[in-house]
Amino acid sequence: MFEQKLKDLGIEIPEAPKPLAAYIPGIKTGQIIYTSGQLPFKNGKLLSEGKLGKNITLEEGAKAAEQSAINCLGVIKSICGSLDNIEQIIKLTVFVNSTEDFTAQPAVANGASELMVKIFGEAGKHARSAVGVSQLPINAPVEIEIMAKIKE
Repeated sequence: MFEQKLKDLGIEIPEAPKPLAAYIPGIKTGQIIYTSGQLPFKNGKLLSEGKLGKNITLEEGAKAAEQSAINCLGVIKSICGSLDNIEQIIKLTVFVNSTEDFTAQPAVANGASELMVKIFGEAGKHARSAVGVSQLPINAPVEIEIMAKIKE
């Protein structure tokens, strides 16, 4: 069902990435999977580098958020075996590397939120935080964490 939707959308879910430091990509407790923050890597490279409000456009930021969310789904899939096992996307936390006068973090986060609804429909509707930060690891424009509930 969801795996087929991804194919229909032309989205390939990557393997869970290797952590950049001393942590694991995700963890399951009960029916909930928590991902560690994922950056917008695609084929081993960041989609873009820098800050929203400086050298990253809103469109590039939303695309980076989408890719970060796809990478989170890779972590979730590595833990639960198939994205068809997702019952509900519970929450996204979106960190946006932005200048102090940039205030469109929610628009950047929409890149990830809209993707969740495209893939999972009603089960993709979630709570969310979109937070502006002064810097992210390796100068990434966006970092995302996802909480998902898995079917019993």
